[in-house]
Amino acid sequence: MPKMKTHSGAKKRFRVTGTGKVMHQRARHVHKFQERSSKAARRLVNDKLVAPSDVRKVKKMLGL
Repeated sequence: MPKMKTHSGAKKRFRVTGTGKVMHQRARHVHKFQERSSKAARRLVNDKLVAPSDVRKVKKMLGL
């Protein structure tokens, strides 16, 4: 049986916490911060949990 490969797009977008929860970065967090208010930029800083319906799919792509 060949080894399971990690989905290269998924490994850049998701991370798994120590307790097994899957986190993702908020949309519009990466660039063009000068066009956003400080309030909006701060709101985007916190990572968010992946929706429960998608956790199984994401974990499979990550090889977990």
